[in-house]
Amino acid sequence: MENALIEYKKLSNGFEYIEIENSSAVAKIALQGAHIFHYEQNSKEPLLWLSDTSDFEMAKSIRGGVPICWPWFGLNKDKSLPQHGFARTALWKLTNTNEADANTTEITFKLQYTKESLKLWPYKFELELHVRISDRLVMELKTTNIDDKPFEITQALHTYFRVSDILHVAIEGLDKKPYLDALTYKREIQNADITFNQEVDRVYQEVSDEVILKDTNRTLHVENEGSSSIVVWNPWIDKCKRMSAMNDDAYKNMVCIESANAFEDARVIKPNKSHTLKATLY
Repeated sequence: MENALIEYKKLSNGFEYIEIENSSAVAKIALQGAHIFHYEQNSKEPLLWLSDTSDFEMAKSIRGGVPICWPWFGLNKDKSLPQHGFARTALWKLTNTNEADANTTEITFKLQYTKESLKLWPYKFELELHVRISDRLVMELKTTNIDDKPFEITQALHTYFRVSDILHVAIEGLDKKPYLDALTYKREIQNADITFNQEVDRVYQEVSDEVILKDTNRTLHVENEGSSSIVVWNPWIDKCKRMSAMNDDAYKNMVCIESANAFEDARVIKPNKSHTLKATLY
């Protein structure tokens, strides 16, 4: 393929997304949430997991891919506010595309404060997602404070990885790291690699090295910058049955490894300053 293809597409209900195809990979990104819901290197199986029953509707978050949790991760202290913030269901603007070469396409989305966002979160901000699609998927989420007062954010690139069978995967790189178990609210220390035989929902801290997902037929790498926290999640049997836009047995073929600034890794951003959370997946 000599040139990359960047196409605007629209579903019958008006839901808009961008499809990018170059010599290395294919990706699909919704304008709602700047949500990457498909990334596939040439002649390889998709890197990301997407629910067969996911909603592609305005104001509903997509189940799978890489939702952007921002400006808070998890539940807000005010329980009336949306879980994981408002960025993942907001409509972003495509501001830049660049075909660096036949193998590399760069694309940038932007979200800015509105009257509606100020009611949910009383700060003026500019949020950019810069995506590089090649033989790696690189995501840079840049938060800029354009207010006259500092603000604090927690956030995550909530990546759902596709796996062959959750019983046969292991996550390396988090041994001896402290974590908060979100199921028991206890603080623990990881002992050995992570394997799965029950629901797992943990926020790891003090993470500086890459995290490796070992599957039966492939090895996936997650490298982070601007982050020292990682979330590992699989809903397992009971929770999977209760979740929206998810088949009862979907837990078998997905695991979330989320590049984050969560809990102790929250970031305070001063006026006219920025913070970038970067994740590289391959």
